[in-house]
Amino acid sequence: MPNTKYSAITDKIVNATSQIILGKEHQIRLSLACILAKGHLLIEDLPGMGKTTLSHALAQVLGLEFRRVQFTSDLLPADVLGVSVYDRNVASFKFHPGPVFTNVLLADEINRATPKTQSSLLEVMEEGQVTLEGETRKLPQPFFVIATQNPTHHIGTFPLPESQLDRFLMRIELGYPDVRSERALLQNNGGRSNVDKLEACTDGAGLQSLQQTVSEIHLSDALLDYIQAILHFTRTSGRYSAGLSPRAGLALKQCAQAWALMQGRDFALPEDIQAVLPGIAGHRLQAAAGIDKNSIEANSDIGAYLLNAVSIP
Repeated sequence: MPNTKYSAITDKIVNATSQIILGKEHQIRLSLACILAKGHLLIEDLPGMGKTTLSHALAQVLGLEFRRVQFTSDLLPADVLGVSVYDRNVASFKFHPGPVFTNVLLADEINRATPKTQSSLLEVMEEGQVTLEGETRKLPQPFFVIATQNPTHHIGTFPLPESQLDRFLMRIELGYPDVRSERALLQNNGGRSNVDKLEACTDGAGLQSLQQTVSEIHLSDALLDYIQAILHFTRTSGRYSAGLSPRAGLALKQCAQAWALMQGRDFALPEDIQAVLPGIAGHRLQAAAGIDKNSIEANSDIGAYLLNAVSIP
């Protein structure tokens, strides 16, 4: 049975965000699907394309606490996670939480930080906690990371290792706006100044309820066969240096469920898998030796190739 209650909420979130990020409804829907699937989002594109604005707008319409960290080459793990400082008044160390203790952490230009600082987010993204000096501290819930990065060929970047890329459930690109959207941006001096004016469409409890509903969306055995066929192809075709991991398979399943919910259905279809596949596979697959990297370098190209190569069972 169609369930328009949840699709109405997600449509409201998408429409509100679209007031700021013009002409990018599909990318906004992908971002929301990633969040509904309890995943972390990586936005890769050229500077000035609206990556940071999209992150802030999503946090605003979801009614969540938002903190931004500008990643630079001199940023230290303690600047992100927090640090214990000696308090002479009580003759003991007091922990000062870092900006990671929030609902939405924007890791802006994450690949400009050193690998040591990048890796400080590994436990945060996988376990939702911070372990420092032998003590583990849980992060607020819901919690997710939205990271932006410039293309890896830009000067001053440190490419994210495969282990960290795999922590991001989805990667998207915004691309240049269409002519009509760019004209509106020019007329209104951009949309960032209006982000704080956006009204929240839900809150933390509401988002967690949506996330729980996503996990209950039905996937048939045939759809699971389809997911496994995609995973198997990436591992055995010889086209990629390493195939998609089991974590990637779970990501594909969860995002397909989220996409189905956003369409007002309580069951998933092959189209749901096809809609989210490029964002899930693009950053996880690298060309094998002897394969023309330019032919599969683009995020969308990888997804398109897999959709053509693997038939629906």
